[in-house]
Amino acid sequence: MFERFFPDEYMASTYVIPFEKLYEEGYRGVIFDIDNTLVPHGAPADERAEKLFRRLKEIGFESCLISNNQEARVKMFNRNIGTKYIYNAHKPSTKNYIRAMEMMGTDRSNTVFVGDQLFTDVWGAKRAGIHNILVKPIHPKEEIQIVLKRYLEKVVLHFYKKGLKNK
Repeated sequence: MFERFFPDEYMASTYVIPFEKLYEEGYRGVIFDIDNTLVPHGAPADERAEKLFRRLKEIGFESCLISNNQEARVKMFNRNIGTKYIYNAHKPSTKNYIRAMEMMGTDRSNTVFVGDQLFTDVWGAKRAGIHNILVKPIHPKEEIQIVLKRYLEKVVLHFYKKGLKNK
């Protein structure tokens, strides 16, 4: 019942993902959510995020930010990152996941998505046919609508983890 929301991978943080290994496996593009995936909600890009995007570029990855936020928020985050971005993305709609791949020159087979929410980020990526990695939220402070979704996510993640143990 919940399997449609299960992530392909679940990691503690964006910053522990082995991007070099993903590149060796043939991935060439990474699509990121911003808030609570790369930085706390509403925060500008910090040194860690800037370092990550430099590393991705050195590895050979194309990247794109995809956010449900308005342009001002995404532009502010991207100021020192300098990557492609899509704002007001309407995730989990697949339209802008596909647009992000077009912007990067990648396709479903060589793109990975990284985000912190199951019902927007991961579900949209799964529906678009993109390998996805769910990460734990960076910071507990979130908007009320996200807090409410987190309760439902806990239920889904319980069954996800239970399924992993039974494999």
